[in-house]
Amino acid sequence: MSSLRESGLLDELNEAVLVKRKPVLGICLGMELMAESSEEGNAEGLGWLKARTIKFRIEDTARHKVPHMGWNGINVRKPSELLRDVDADAEFYFAHSYHLELEEEADLLTETEYERSFPSSIESENIFGVQYHPEKSHDAGARLLKNFVDL
Repeated sequence: MSSLRESGLLDELNEAVLVKRKPVLGICLGMELMAESSEEGNAEGLGWLKARTIKFRIEDTARHKVPHMGWNGINVRKPSELLRDVDADAEFYFAHSYHLELEEEADLLTETEYERSFPSSIESENIFGVQYHPEKSHDAGARLLKNFVDL
């Protein structure tokens, strides 16, 4: 967020997304920045989503490590053009220590199990975000990115 503020691009970014309603896709940290705040550095976010970014709180540390790294599935919670033609059993590559905690259930697109459920992707009108890395997720990730480009 500091880099965005210092770049002078924050006003233009807000204009494009919030006023002109251009579709935007945040990937991993990019999605986390869309929240109002973050535990990582106790920073203020973009505020595009009623959410905060929190660190994983893992109880079974023998089974679940932080960062969460590797392949995992997604559970679709609402229909979306972003996921058109993505197989229901597709897996995506994750590499993260933080995740969103959403206030608005309507923003939840998919969730993923890693000791407990967490939002793995969101959709709020023209704002899309994925916690995983579609660019590292082979065919499913390529399909998702193509779907976003086609919006």
